[in-house]
Amino acid sequence: MIIHTVQPGDSLYSLARTYNTTAARIASDNALSSPAALTVGQALVILEPTQTYTVGAGDTLYSIATRFGVSVNQLFRNNPQLLGENRVSEGDELIISLPAPEYDRSVAVTGYAYPFINRQILTSTLPYLTYLTVFTYGINDDGSLITLDDEEIISLARQYGVAPIMMMSSLNADGVFSNELSTRIFESPELTANLINSIEQTVRERGYAGVEFDFEYISAEYADEYAALVNATRERLEPQGYVVFADLAPKESDDKPGLLYEGHDYAALGEAANRLLLMTYEYGYTYGPPMAVAPIGPVSGVLDYAVTRIPPSKLLLGEPNYGYNWTLPYVAGESQAQSLSNYEATELAAQVRAAIQYDEVAQSPYFNYYERTPEGAVEHEVWFEDARSADASLRLIDQYDLAGTGVWNIMRYFPQLWLVLDSLYNIEKIYE
Repeated sequence: MIIHTVQPGDSLYSLARTYNTTAARIASDNALSSPAALTVGQALVILEPTQTYTVGAGDTLYSIATRFGVSVNQLFRNNPQLLGENRVSEGDELIISLPAPEYDRSVAVTGYAYPFINRQILTSTLPYLTYLTVFTYGINDDGSLITLDDEEIISLARQYGVAPIMMMSSLNADGVFSNELSTRIFESPELTANLINSIEQTVRERGYAGVEFDFEYISAEYADEYAALVNATRERLEPQGYVVFADLAPKESDDKPGLLYEGHDYAALGEAANRLLLMTYEYGYTYGPPMAVAPIGPVSGVLDYAVTRIPPSKLLLGEPNYGYNWTLPYVAGESQAQSLSNYEATELAAQVRAAIQYDEVAQSPYFNYYERTPEGAVEHEVWFEDARSADASLRLIDQYDLAGTGVWNIMRYFPQLWLVLDSLYNIEKIYE
């Protein structure tokens, strides 16, 4: 796989000649809606197939997979234009194989989705996933669960060999992470027992493969109780073949101050859970100053600390799948950036004719542009992710010998991320 950064004068047709492919293939693999409008500084993924096949009369994806000894999911990954759907027509050219992944190892990949995710986005993404974590079950004041309409998304995950995971959050009925709610659970053995029982029942009845805890804003005094809850749940579920995850706020030390961090004891939670997600994103966020969502330096700082407290084989690197658009000047306490997809960011750069820059320190793309308003020109700054930033961050998995990655979130389809991941690692599949 090649990552090409668009230069002045580049076109899809000139790139197709350079890399011995077709303009249509480049446009499809990078989900370009306006193929003629490439943007200087834009990253493009170019696939280099080692074997292709032209679909014949009567062929199906399953018969082609059987003929060449590959899985259907691998054909989906090699051919993102299929959108994860078993629809091929006579004359279609499919990529049967690509060069072996750069790192000779398998990784676990988790994607996070709400039950209402667009089904085409979901089927396009499932071939790249080990787990699909469904966001999210919450907790009522009496300790009962706030449930989801999740039957269809669970069924779809299993059809693609993906293990569905039940997300269990300390969200209250208003959809807010509640310190008061989690404290009430921790202080009541009865509520704790009821919660574990409810989780076990839901996992069994809904067909989940496990549960993932995302309790945030826990007071430091309840860090032990939280780890105990996760541990007790694992002791209940693990003998039955279920897996238990826990999410970790990004820390660089045991004593990092702040309500977001103090209740997450890395060592204790590392012993309690089977696998743990490091939420290494939101450095650039809605209410903060313009910067990369996941700058490589701070992310590496979290990893440096995490691997001293938790076996790397349990850790998943958090991978963002979005960006932010800030209006300048930034004013603390007043400014509010707007979230946008990586695809929307690139499209915006093309619309406003802004050259995309790449910050080598943060390992992240960005651009600035001016918006005309009745009050005058207003400057904007946009930070997002592309194939280059995904490549830089995903290589940390091998550098730190981690279990894999967790993508927050998969509600917006971004094929470059998945193609880069597939070029670096083999993807674990639970049911394949």
